[in-house]
Amino acid sequence: MTKWRLLDTGLLGATENIAYNQALLDAVREGQAGNTLRFLRFRPSALIGYHQSPRQELNLAYCEEHGIEVQRRITGGGAIYFDETQLGWELYTTKQAMGGADMGRLAERICNAAAEGIRKLGVEAYFRPRNDIEVGGRKISGTGGIMDGDAILYQGTLLLDFDVERMFRVLRIPAEKISDKNLKAARDRVVTLRELLGELPPLEEVKVAIAESFAEHFGMDLAPAPLNDWERARHREVVEEFSSPDWIHLNERPREEAPVLQGFHKGKGGLIRVSLWVDSARDHLKQIWITGDFFVTPKRAVLDLEAALKDTPLDQVPERIRAFFADSGAQWMMLGPDDFIQAIDSAVAAREAAV
Repeated sequence: MTKWRLLDTGLLGATENIAYNQALLDAVREGQAGNTLRFLRFRPSALIGYHQSPRQELNLAYCEEHGIEVQRRITGGGAIYFDETQLGWELYTTKQAMGGADMGRLAERICNAAAEGIRKLGVEAYFRPRNDIEVGGRKISGTGGIMDGDAILYQGTLLLDFDVERMFRVLRIPAEKISDKNLKAARDRVVTLRELLGELPPLEEVKVAIAESFAEHFGMDLAPAPLNDWERARHREVVEEFSSPDWIHLNERPREEAPVLQGFHKGKGGLIRVSLWVDSARDHLKQIWITGDFFVTPKRAVLDLEAALKDTPLDQVPERIRAFFADSGAQWMMLGPDDFIQAIDSAVAAREAAV
């Protein structure tokens, strides 16, 4: 049995919750804290993945009007709406403790454990690759993770109850898509604990079921314990950093007046969006911005790929992407060089079609 801390930070705003992600991950990486299972909940929040642009993904006017806090996650993935009707769980640990650094295999192990916890509540939940948990083909939990040095953060959410219409309005979805037909289609893709059980079990019962399952699967000796002084101090620092518009708009979409081409590709590992600044006279890719709904470790690999493609002849882009993937050592969950090549090709094809 391995000692794990059980931590419940309760209901918080987005900035405080995301700051805990960074502070607790830093604590494990720096040897200032051990393995931790954390439970958390959010006040109404619109969260974008680390590689996304808020203006591309969110209806910012709606968020401001309805007091919905906008924040950037430190993990990848897509934009999501969070509120009190969802329960979050997170594991903070090390590669050694989890038996390796293969994020795909780790995701499967953790999701299987979480699914077993949900089954303890009386619903038939199972892991669905690449990182979801479903009941009868409908998603009840989404997950994702990040590695930083030897440290790992893996997190998931459980839909206790959910307002699909509000989610549609928070995310940047055209108004014509928010129809009864489309709302029904969205509801048919997800399911909540309330819908499955008829009523919600006590929140503490849900937490106990999930905690017990993680303990059984990973040999955890779980004991409640508070934050330590190092974590509290680091959390205060990160809250200040993450409160800045510079953090929230870190991956902002290029200016509308910039000579850019837009493209995208949906692969097994998620959606890739690209914005290309092309020097048409030389047929060079001057610069590229990559955003989207995907996971990569380390997360700065996206910035490294952008740098590797700067001022590249268009006909040499595929070769350079393949060389980057061969040498970078990054882990792109279910994404390969061809996914990024296809995203870029879609943007270039749009230019050629317009000529």
